[in-house]
Amino acid sequence: MKETKFLDASIWKFLLVGVGNTLLSMVLMFALEGLGYWPSTAIAYVAGAVMSFFLNRSFTFRSQETMGRSAVKFALNVAVCYLVAYGIAQPVMELLPQPVFVPDIWWERLTKLVGMGLYTVLNYFGQRFFAFQKQK
Repeated sequence: MKETKFLDASIWKFLLVGVGNTLLSMVLMFALEGLGYWPSTAIAYVAGAVMSFFLNRSFTFRSQETMGRSAVKFALNVAVCYLVAYGIAQPVMELLPQPVFVPDIWWERLTKLVGMGLYTVLNYFGQRFFAFQKQK
């Protein structure tokens, strides 16, 4: 039985791809913030996820699974990570006292950044060990 290290070189490739899709997502998220918290983050993450799927499938994890199977697993992973990360970020930030000098829009932006951090961690492990899992 082959032993798998919990963290390996794929983390660096994942982070590099993540920089690109994070920049795309952030631009869209903030450009669309007039739509509200959930719509702006959802649209941004769909765009970033499409980019992430193709780059992580071929470059980061070198998946050999069929395109359809890996796409379904990837989509499920992204949806779960998105709902969990942003579902945690919003109530946690609502528990914290918002400083009076921080406008509401910037507090919401900080909430989104907290969600992004949680999403990144969850998404790496979901892609590595579920969506693009190495064949045994």
